[in-house]
Amino acid sequence: MILTGPEIISASRDGRLRIDPFSSSQVNPNSYNVRLGPTLLTYTDDVLDSHRPNPTHRIQGGEDGHILQPGELYLGHTMEEVGSDRFVPLLFGRSSVGRLGLFVEITAPIGDIGFHGQWTLMLTPTRPVRVYAGMKIGQIMFFVSKGAIELYSGKYQASAGPQPSAYWRDLAPSAVTP
Repeated sequence: MILTGPEIISASRDGRLRIDPFSSSQVNPNSYNVRLGPTLLTYTDDVLDSHRPNPTHRIQGGEDGHILQPGELYLGHTMEEVGSDRFVPLLFGRSSVGRLGLFVEITAPIGDIGFHGQWTLMLTPTRPVRVYAGMKIGQIMFFVSKGAIELYSGKYQASAGPQPSAYWRDLAPSAVTP
């Protein structure tokens, strides 16, 4: 079961889900629009290593926006902190953004129950596209869960700004490359 727009409003008011900042103008019939935050990250190494942290370059969005280039992965973030201890959130790109040739989420649209924070966006353009901080970039839907709930307490909890991969944190210490 998916929450409708009026139920998203009700759940945000009574604390069953948290969206901060919240604006009723961003509520859709069955989702909530999230906006692109001001910070982007790109990886600086040509080859990314899943067994160690990878260096990144920080880009601060200005008034003129930033042009994303094909062949580059940009890590962005939502302006809003979104989470719930009761509902399963799923994030998707907005169709208007997809029609500009911009993928907003590569492989991880599902959020865990109990995660609260800004969502990292994996932005991949098919052609050069200018993006702006504050633009509506994606939408989050909320699904009712069934069964016992175990709250998320993982490595990305309380994220603020874009988060590079921390896959290496899940590895046994002997597998991590210095």
